[in-house]
Amino acid sequence: MGEIFKNIPVIPFEGPGSSNDLAFKFYDPDRMILGRKMSEHLPFAMAWWHNLGAAGTDMFGRDTADKSFGAKKGTMEHAKAKVDAGFEFMKKLGIKLFCFHDVDLVPEADDINETNRRLDEISDYILEKMKGTDIRCLWGTANMFSNPRFMNGAGSTNSADVYCFAAAQIKKALELTVKFGGRGYVFWGGREGYETLLNTDVKFEQENIARLMHMAVEYGRSIGFKGDFYIEPKPKEPMKHQYDFDAATTIGFIRQYGLEKDFKLNIEANHATLAGHTFRHDLRIAAMNGMLGSIDANQGDYLLGWDTDEFPFDVYEATWCMYEVIKGGGLTGGFNFDAKSRRPSYTYEDMFESYILGMDTFALGLIKAAAIIEDGRIDSFIRERYASYESGIGKKIVSGEADLEMLAAHAAELGRPELPGSGKQEKLESIVNQVFFS
Repeated sequence: MGEIFKNIPVIPFEGPGSSNDLAFKFYDPDRMILGRKMSEHLPFAMAWWHNLGAAGTDMFGRDTADKSFGAKKGTMEHAKAKVDAGFEFMKKLGIKLFCFHDVDLVPEADDINETNRRLDEISDYILEKMKGTDIRCLWGTANMFSNPRFMNGAGSTNSADVYCFAAAQIKKALELTVKFGGRGYVFWGGREGYETLLNTDVKFEQENIARLMHMAVEYGRSIGFKGDFYIEPKPKEPMKHQYDFDAATTIGFIRQYGLEKDFKLNIEANHATLAGHTFRHDLRIAAMNGMLGSIDANQGDYLLGWDTDEFPFDVYEATWCMYEVIKGGGLTGGFNFDAKSRRPSYTYEDMFESYILGMDTFALGLIKAAAIIEDGRIDSFIRERYASYESGIGKKIVSGEADLEMLAAHAAELGRPELPGSGKQEKLESIVNQVFFS
């Protein structure tokens, strides 16, 4: 197939003064930040499903965008056209990674054996496209939420036959991930949860999910998968009660069922905010537990109570994300744009401008996060705030020398404690603004 995005050039970096819509203003891949290239800090990935599949359909209206790429939808010709479009898109943007669900790649057949045959065919085609490029797979996953058979979940289903189909899809998706050299494999519990306790055995369902994950690890390692397995927390939608509600809940599940040697988290910004947290909260919880693996880079609308998957434009949010990533030691995965252009943004140019927005937002976030770290005042204040634990009774608490009687005796000697030092929140927020705009 010839060039698909004919009027769109390779996207250059032109700097913040540029008025060219098809140029990066802040994403300069070779710029050095804290001793590393910007591209090394920001391994961006294209989401196959949104970028090559989502065409603007919502619950009130049909497609607005043409994602046929010159082929009839629902055919293998269309599957190959999406591959052609995806690789041209990534090359023109300088993106080196992609993520996929199994049924993003090919139309699902009525028989799983035919679906697998189609996946073999398209994966061979993708491998040919990868040759001679530095484009690789960030992670793969199986779509175990769209097909009606998964109405009650996949690992959490009440049907042993459906459970077997979920296992079969995971097996094949793992094989494809290994075939593409993927860094990770994601479990997104799209329907792993329940609507009512009247018909649900929560303990049994969670144990069954864990069994499936253990089987996936065993099989993945047996076929040479050396990357991390990820769980992507999501608080709601479509199930009322999701078992992977947020980072803390998911980490508890991982540890309860002995999965911590193989699993980390794939944190999505929009999911964190739907759980009532900030994006950086879930990143911090994952990082401090040694489970920060990969990121789905998007944002939600605070006025809407569902997963809107918008391209990130909030530089403050991106800055705090990059602050947490840097402080947490980086990612084993990357930044997948699990985001879609808005329904009225339906042209090919909109596809590119959406990614330019997202990449520039995170580039600017990286620049500002590095500036906050290099400024040092935030980190210095936090260290000083806990200085009482560096000597005297505080040091004994931290070292484990103290017991309850010792602490009670210290309190009795004091009579009453002084108030803790001021938290200085407003001062610190002022410092952040100063770093941002000076």
